[in-house]
Amino acid sequence: MPFRSFILAAAAVAALTGTASAETIRPLDGGSVRLGDLAGVAYYTSEPKGYRVVVTLARTEVSRAVRFEAVLAQGQSVILSTPQELGAAADSIEISRTGDTVAVSRPRPVPAREAAALN
Repeated sequence: MPFRSFILAAAAVAALTGTASAETIRPLDGGSVRLGDLAGVAYYTSEPKGYRVVVTLARTEVSRAVRFEAVLAQGQSVILSTPQELGAAADSIEISRTGDTVAVSRPRPVPAREAAALN
């Protein structure tokens, strides 16, 4: 499947899925994810140290994709986020592993905190 068609299909599925509950994904089968104006897929493989979660995201069918990887042991999770305008909560997804299940969900929005550099 060409990358352009892949991203369009992922975006369509992401738009149709609810964001209030977690969606489980299966090894190598994966599922669609949406993070702000980025769309793509998440999947995992089993490794001796845990489950390697791979998320590939792109802004449009013509932009270069970004890939994120993490190995999750039982009970671990990781959050991917994109900043929003000043003072707004970041747009985020959480990928968590419970036993043999990996789920993608939207965590509760947390108010943005701004940091300042000290001179």
